[in-house]
Amino acid sequence: MKTTVSILVVLFSFLAFQGFAQEKSKKELKAQSELQKQKEIQALIEAKNFVFDAEKIYPQGGRMLILDYNTYFLKFTAENVNCDLPFFGRGFNIGYGSDGGIKFEGKPENLKIEQTKKKCTIKATVKGQNDVYDLFFTIFFNGGTSLSINSNNRSVISYDGQIRAPKTDKK
Repeated sequence: MKTTVSILVVLFSFLAFQGFAQEKSKKELKAQSELQKQKEIQALIEAKNFVFDAEKIYPQGGRMLILDYNTYFLKFTAENVNCDLPFFGRGFNIGYGSDGGIKFEGKPENLKIEQTKKKCTIKATVKGQNDVYDLFFTIFFNGGTSLSINSNNRSVISYDGQIRAPKTDKK
C-alpha cells in the first residue's frame, strides 16, 4: 500500500510541475513583444524607409477628425517623399479648383534624426512642385506616430497614425 501511494505522489508531482517549467508569464510575453516591436520600428527609422498611415487629423483651430484607415499616407525614404494627405484649415495661396489636399513628391533635405529612450524625432524639408513642406515626425517605439506639416501656403496641420514597413511587390 505504501508503494502505491508513493508512486501516485511521484506521478502527480511530475504532472503538476510539468506545465509550469516551460511557460512564460504574461508579463514576460508582453515585454518580449514590445521589445520586438521596438526593434522593428528602430530598423525602419535607421533605414529611413517607412510609410506613415494617417488615422486622425488635427486642423489648426478645429476639432479632431477620424480618417478612413489606410486611405491617406506619406511614404518616406532617404531619396524621396510621396505624400497624399487631406487638409482642413486655412490656405493662403492655393489655386482655384485645386484638389485641396496635401499632395507632393520630392527629395527630403535637411534631414535630422534625434532619439531618446521612448521616442524618435525626424525633421525634414521637402520642396514640392508648388510649395515647400517642413515635416516633423514624433515616432514612439510602439509604432504610434505624430506628424506635423508646415508649408508656405497653408496653416500648420497635425496627423496621428502608425508607421509600418513599405509593402513590396512580389511577383
